[in-house]
Order: sequence, then structure tokens, then C-alpha cells
Amino acid sequence: MRSDIVIVGGGAGGLELACKLGRKLGPSKVTLVDSRLYHIWKPSLHEVAAGTLDIHQEGLSYAMLAHDNGFNFVLGPMTGLDAAGQAIEIGAVRAASDNEEVLPVRRLGYGSLVMAIGSTSNYFGVPGAEEHSISLNATEDAERFRLRMLRLMLAVEQQREEGKETGLDVVIIGGGATGVELAAELREASGAYARYGFARMDVKRDVRITILEGAPRILAPLPERVSNAAHDLLGKRGINVVADCRVTAIEADKVIDGKGNVYPADLCVWAAGIRAPELLATLGLPTARGGGLDVDANLRVKGVPNIWALGDCAVCIDGNGAPVPPRAQAAHQQADYLVTAFLRMDKGQAPQDTPYEYRDYGSLVSVGQSTSVGSLMGSLRGASWFVQGAVARTMYASLHLMHHRAVMGITRTALLAVARFLIRRSTPLVKLH
Repeated sequence: MRSDIVIVGGGAGGLELACKLGRKLGPSKVTLVDSRLYHIWKPSLHEVAAGTLDIHQEGLSYAMLAHDNGFNFVLGPMTGLDAAGQAIEIGAVRAASDNEEVLPVRRLGYGSLVMAIGSTSNYFGVPGAEEHSISLNATEDAERFRLRMLRLMLAVEQQREEGKETGLDVVIIGGGATGVELAAELREASGAYARYGFARMDVKRDVRITILEGAPRILAPLPERVSNAAHDLLGKRGINVVADCRVTAIEADKVIDGKGNVYPADLCVWAAGIRAPELLATLGLPTARGGGLDVDANLRVKGVPNIWALGDCAVCIDGNGAPVPPRAQAAHQQADYLVTAFLRMDKGQAPQDTPYEYRDYGSLVSVGQSTSVGSLMGSLRGASWFVQGAVARTMYASLHLMHHRAVMGITRTALLAVARFLIRRSTPLVKLH
């Protein structure tokens, strides 16, 4: 097999790149490789974990997207690279039920290769972190968390019925966007569960949620006003926030910090940092800090012809000399930049000489289904506006729709939005199985 453009990784950036190029160039030239059958927008994984979003309704089939957008889809994990021979190795695919081989190991040649495999959790060497916590890196992680929480809540409900004083302790390590959004969503979800048979549970009393953050405040990269607003909203929801807290060990039922404080934990989530996937260290490509691929301002992997990288797996200094942050809006912008580059190359022209420049349009953080907080960057350098409440929530929801528009088009995105609205009116507020 061979394809002119091979994109490895169907996350926000990789999928948008495949869809936009496929619509222009067609399946004979564009191929997307991913180890999963369907796509979930990663910023919504906290909703999957809380049970307020059903992955079986939300997931977008790669095969369907390939058909509709004119690219090829190859199922399987990338396991190796032959840069000299311009080919990648794709590992075997096995059935989850009985481990039977469904697809064998394959080799896929390329004219141009784009690495967009995202990131994984950085545990910073904390003992027990990987063994006793769940990181929301993929749909499997979010679903595993949801099922464990549902089982624990059932146990608490049963013990309450027997007259026992008990509860559920959830500890979230990391007060960035993922940690804050998960905490708020869990609080709303636990309240919704009370409407579906958990009548003996008092949400704030029996579901205790704690965020542990190593920095002086949560949402440290964002303006202080945004951080303070989020802190107040979490406090009103009965969520305990502990800043300046350095976790030193995690055990099966507790978290310990550097001051010797012990936090009971029936469920522990690690949301304290990311690093490059281990695969990158095995490919023979140049890497930078954190193990990410070292790319130039044109997103080319340094010193290696015909290979580009975007998103969390790329370490990039943009045309302004600033490091590009690992954020969804950066991956979206980089995908658009590479669309232009590859369309020029398809016409026999050189890629654009103008380097990629990251533009920060601000940040929005969901604090439950009813409100969000954030800052929006203005056209003047350094200018920003603070937004909160229903307006911010509407804008936050629009980010998801903008991603869907990029991969599905305006009409189908509008129909999908209407369908979701109707489904949410006819199904439970949370996934109960």
C-alpha cells in the first residue's frame, strides 16, 4: 500500500487535516491511520467520564468520515518507521473479545508523512501514580472511570440503605482545565444520579470531590480573574480545592502530599501533566523536551525530509519565536497551515515560506452544564475580555460545533446539533449502564 499523504492520528488536528485535504485531493492521495474505529473530541472526555455524554452517540466513525470527506482510513496502531524507505509499519488489530487477529501487520508507503499522535500522561515519577490513578487520555480511560464511579455509587447507596455512614471520595490531581472541568461535571452528574434511584444519597455529603493543584492557584496559565471565578464556582458546588499541594505518593485508597497530608481516595484521576507518547522515542526522529518531535517553524521534523508533525506530539517554536502550547486551538491552526502547504505541493509549488504563527484566541473552561468562565483575546496585543455564565457556556459549546463543522460540514453539523438536543430530552441525564 502507498499514499501520497499519510496522516497518523485522528485527533482534532489530524482528523481536520485529513478531512480538508481529502475534500480537495481525494482518496487516492490522502490516508488517515488510527488505532480506533471512531473519533471523540478530546476536550469532551470529562463529560464521558462523568456519564453526561454517551460515547456511542457522540463518537464519529472514521470510516464514515473517510467516505464523506474523500480520504482513505486504515485501522491499526503505527508501530515503526522506515524513513529511508518512506514507509510506516502498522501493527496487527485484534478483537477485544477473544484476541483473535482481525488485521495483520501491514506496511504503508508515503510521499509525505504527518505525525499527529497527541500526548499521554506525565506522572513525574510519583510512586503509585500510574497504578492507582486514571488519566483521561482516551475514550477507554473515560469509560473505565465512569463505570467504576457508577459501581462505587451503587455501593454507597446500598450501605446507606443499611444505615451505614459512608461516602465516595474522588481526588483529582491537577487543577488545569481537565481537572476543573471534570470536577464540575462530576458534581452535576452525581446530582443527576440521585434522580434515578439513588434516593438515599446526599450529593454534597456523600460524593466528596477534591482537586489537588501544585501551583498557587488552579488554571495557573490563565488570567487570575478566570482562576478566581472558577475557584468560587467550584466552592459553591461543594468541591474542595487545595493549591500549593505537591503529591508525593498514591496508594490504592489514598493520596499523600509533600507535607504529609493524607487524602482518602476511592477514585483518583491524574490530570497533572502530559508528555510525548513512548512510540516517538523508537522512530529515530529528532526529539526535544518531553520527548516530542523537534519541528521547525514550518512544522517539518528537523533534518528529516517529507515528515511533518502537529499538535501535542510536536515541539514547535513558531515564527514569532514563541513556544506553541499543547492546546486544541494550536492543533486546529497547524492543520489549516499544513492544508495550505500540501495543496501548494500538489500543484507542483513549494510550500509557503511564511512560518506558522500561533494565535491565542483565549481560553474557555466549562464549570458544569450551565456555566463556563474564560478570557477572549482581542485584536490588540495583550487585550482580553473576561466572560462568564451563560454567554461563556454558549461560546464553549460552539467550540465543539466548530470542530464538527470542520470534519462534517455545516449542514450535517446543524442536523447533529438538533438531534442531540432531542435525544437529551428523551434519555436520562446520565448514562446508567
